[in-house]
Amino acid sequence: MANKRKKVLIVIPAYNEGKNIGPLLEKLERKDISDICDILVINDASTDDTGQVVKSRGHKVIRNIYNLGYGSGLQAGYRYAKRYDYSFVIQMDGDGQHDPENVLNIYKALTTADENNVQPDIVLGSRFLKDSPKYKSTLIKNIGYALFRTMIRILSGKKISDPTTGLQGLSRRTFCYYAGFDHFDPDYPDANMILQMVMLGYNVKEIPAKMHPRTKGKSMHSGLKPLIYVIRMCYSILAVWMRIKILKTDKKVNINDSLAS
Repeated sequence: MANKRKKVLIVIPAYNEGKNIGPLLEKLERKDISDICDILVINDASTDDTGQVVKSRGHKVIRNIYNLGYGSGLQAGYRYAKRYDYSFVIQMDGDGQHDPENVLNIYKALTTADENNVQPDIVLGSRFLKDSPKYKSTLIKNIGYALFRTMIRILSGKKISDPTTGLQGLSRRTFCYYAGFDHFDPDYPDANMILQMVMLGYNVKEIPAKMHPRTKGKSMHSGLKPLIYVIRMCYSILAVWMRIKILKTDKKVNINDSLAS
């Protein structure tokens, strides 16, 4: 694998996604994506055949003995990408909701400088920009999206249309920072992490993204979990703001520090 390593690592946390992961990987194996991307699946102690499906397709798997959660899975991917010197990480869910067509668009955005010759540190795939395909959601989730947008705008001045998107592209500086101790929420890394990185001065960009509803398996946000999640995320957003703005315990790291082994 070392001789064939690409510039981009696609990180996919997966828990009991045996019915979804195969079709997703098949789409990611198309030549224009596989020419620049390796794939790493974090099998978070699945009790189904998730790991076997991934291995049968020849992709790298990290298997957790215990279920550690979505955020811990992502952070394992960041640490792997840092260790093996990838330039970019593109993270996506294993349930098939994130269309693989987004991968090349995110990569293009990550590698394109703005008018000030600055490339993004984070590219968010958004469901809610003007040019994004129509996306349906539940009432509770829509309330949460609106609340998080408002909180981020008030606390940082940054307008983010999709503050809970799990479809993201990260520069090396960003995923190396996330790989560090206490720099990343191991449970629910969503709007709170976006606020953190905006406040620390990282360049965050949104692009339209195509997403699909889950058709198989069970979502981690089913039942009453969305309501609990909204409450918990509000507290986490406020904690991030206080930590950076009031306590000043978090500071933007120098690029050489964040890239250090």
